[in-house]
Amino acid sequence: MTPGPAGPAGHGGQADIWQTSPPGSIYDYIKVASFSIGPDGLIDQWSLRAAQIFGVAAEDAVGKDPIEAFVPAELRARGRRKIAEILDGREWTGVVPFRTVPDRPDGRGEPQTGTAEVYVMPSTTESGERAALCIVVDVQTLRQIETDLAASQAIFGQSPFGFLLFDTELKVQRANRTFTAVFGGQVEEHRGRTVHDYLPRHEADRVQGALRRVLETGEAVTDMQLVGTAPDSSERRHWSINLYRVHSGSGRPIGIAGLSNDVTRRHAAAREAAHARRNLALLNEAGARIGNSLDLETTSRELLDVVVPGFCDLASVDLYQGLLAGDETALMRHSLADGSAELRRVATASAVADVPFLDLGGEEPVNVGAVHRFPFNSACADALRTARPQLLPAESGGLVQSTLAVPMVAHDTVVGLVQFSRTKGSEPFSERDRALAVELAARAAVCIDNARLYRREHERALILQRSLLPPDNPEASGLDIACRYLPGNAATEVGGDWFDVIELPGHRTALVVGDVMGRGLRAAVAMGELRTAVRTLALLDLEPAEVLSALDEIARGLGTPGGVQQATRAARSAPTSFGGEDLSEVYLATCVYAVYDAVTRRCTFANAGHLPPVLVEPGEGALMLDVPPGMPLGVGGEPFEEVEVELPEGGLLALYTDGLVESRDHPLDEGLSAFRSALDDPPTRHPATTPQRPGSARTPVKSLEDVCDHVLTTLDTHHGEDDIALLMARVQGLPKENVGDWTLPREPKSVGRAREFTRAQLTSWDLEPLVDTTELLVSELVTNALRYGEGEIRLRLLLDRTLVCEVWDAGLVQPRRRRARDTDEGGRGLQLVGLLSASWGSRRTPRGKTVWFELPLPDGESGMVDPTEALLSLF
Repeated sequence: MTPGPAGPAGHGGQADIWQTSPPGSIYDYIKVASFSIGPDGLIDQWSLRAAQIFGVAAEDAVGKDPIEAFVPAELRARGRRKIAEILDGREWTGVVPFRTVPDRPDGRGEPQTGTAEVYVMPSTTESGERAALCIVVDVQTLRQIETDLAASQAIFGQSPFGFLLFDTELKVQRANRTFTAVFGGQVEEHRGRTVHDYLPRHEADRVQGALRRVLETGEAVTDMQLVGTAPDSSERRHWSINLYRVHSGSGRPIGIAGLSNDVTRRHAAAREAAHARRNLALLNEAGARIGNSLDLETTSRELLDVVVPGFCDLASVDLYQGLLAGDETALMRHSLADGSAELRRVATASAVADVPFLDLGGEEPVNVGAVHRFPFNSACADALRTARPQLLPAESGGLVQSTLAVPMVAHDTVVGLVQFSRTKGSEPFSERDRALAVELAARAAVCIDNARLYRREHERALILQRSLLPPDNPEASGLDIACRYLPGNAATEVGGDWFDVIELPGHRTALVVGDVMGRGLRAAVAMGELRTAVRTLALLDLEPAEVLSALDEIARGLGTPGGVQQATRAARSAPTSFGGEDLSEVYLATCVYAVYDAVTRRCTFANAGHLPPVLVEPGEGALMLDVPPGMPLGVGGEPFEEVEVELPEGGLLALYTDGLVESRDHPLDEGLSAFRSALDDPPTRHPATTPQRPGSARTPVKSLEDVCDHVLTTLDTHHGEDDIALLMARVQGLPKENVGDWTLPREPKSVGRAREFTRAQLTSWDLEPLVDTTELLVSELVTNALRYGEGEIRLRLLLDRTLVCEVWDAGLVQPRRRRARDTDEGGRGLQLVGLLSASWGSRRTPRGKTVWFELPLPDGESGMVDPTEALLSLF
């Protein structure tokens, strides 16, 4: 049969009737097969589709009984009856179970079962005999097709996402109701449309290009973002599109499926999150970059570096002129309250090339460094008055779109104004931006106010540094320490009171209280120099009188550029020159210096014109120790005397300055009497215990902190006329069981005995981890005493917060550490002592010298030095 002429275009026509169906038609899906049964009831024709469905080739099926070959045994009798009826000329349609033949050549494979829908049509051969033609469809395939059709219908009809199916010409073939609910019309009306019917041109071109690539390459497109508007709406909407190619049953591309989702809300949320992240990043950056300097102008520039261009395009900072000039009363004037006070433009920034900051709140531009005022009725003045941000209207035809004038408020005080401007083309300021601008300005204002306060206190801070006084409650061996320092009020100048607690070798402690006469920064500087000198002299382990003599020399040279010698020569050349100009200054100071030995509980005092110490013995009243006052430091020419006092266990020692006991309204005698009375009547609240030392028992005592507070509360210490320094120490002598003391003869055997004594004593103290190291160091010091010292040798071990070992002899030559050469046989003993001990040294005694070293207790935190490693490091 030959094909007829093609019909006219657009009628479907005759042109499609005789065309060959391409692979992938419906017959490929439903798997239709055919075979015929001859008059003898055997298969005489077997199609290729039948071979595919039943898995039997034609040469294996032709000539066989279909009932015997494919029907299970239990159904064969019924099957033969049906075959007989069919060959009798009756049509039949039904579902027939079948069984395939084994799939192995030897016939041992497992047969497969299935169900087929069979349509049997009687036929007649050329000889007139009855036969049958059978059409077979695999039922399982039909059920699968039904399921697929139902799923496809569910996707199109029930999916909450918009669904489009494009053909190979990129035209819409099918759309679901979700899609039509957005773009309007009925489902059938969208057939034949293109993407240009739904989207703006540039977006439609993007989608059409993506459709073409998907159709050609088969690579899916996921999450393609599109922007457009729905019909009859001007609202911008965002969609996410997924595109993938659709194939027929044979794998031939037949179109493209598109799945769309409206993500407008997601974009809005993402935009909000992006704004929040930007604001958070700006605040983090502001926290990191603003306030790194205590300079007002630098802090203002740091603010602008943060906000331009991340937050705005133009910005400026104005600070009150009185604040910049250091006028403390300027912030309280009425002109600041009404916003009309003078301001100085300290910084500007611009992200627009060659365009400076454009003022919208003033009559003319203001340059950096210029002093100006905002008009009373301007928005900027209103922002300064009300401490609230103001939005300035933009000038017509100008570059700036909007400006925020934000007052800089720190601690409820307005210190200046910052203006943020955005140019045309940028987003206008929103409420979120307003809140961010207020936060940024507040942070900068706090930093600027801190810089102002720092500048005001700068000179005092340089003098009264934290290192000038010891930390609160310093620790000392055999003493419980409490201290107080009260500076004068803001109206008075800085004074020169100080105190110090200095640890000395052998569990001894130096207690110092002093007062530089005069006021102001120079007195404070002298106080710092004297305190440093005291600490330096104390480390030399000088006697108290020697320390004060050296301090006297230092004080005499403080006011003279050439020091003590220049001051002495000037005094000799012109001792009474009152008429001439004298550039030198006289620094006088009082000081009491005491050294306390925790082993003997004896304290040696020396006084340079200071108030006497006060001692409170347990069960007794407070008494003033009779320590010769001596001359103040800086006078010179007079020696200082020492007084040694044995302090009772539990006694209270108080050192103080005159600010505690003397004021304009209270004479010195009256203040001293009140001070002794306050010490006699200690507080009874807050019972405490003294710190526990190894080997000591806990004894309930009054808290020394409460005693200090009681004294300051009882006495009139709030007059603010002078600084007040108070140092109190409760005596807690070292227990006898914490002291090991032995005398050794000058013989070689003494080294071994010293090691034996050391090992036994440390074992009794449960300090076995320190035995080896201590034995080694003791043997080194005793050996040195035998070789270079004189007289009997004394070994003493002291246990408190640390372990101290002392070796005494009558020699006056101090040991000197030197570095031994590689070829030297000796000279490494003191090097070893320095390596293994925490500290070591020597001091003079009335009968010779003492060499000592100190070891930390094995508390598990500080690692011990391995003696073997220390020995190897010497070579």
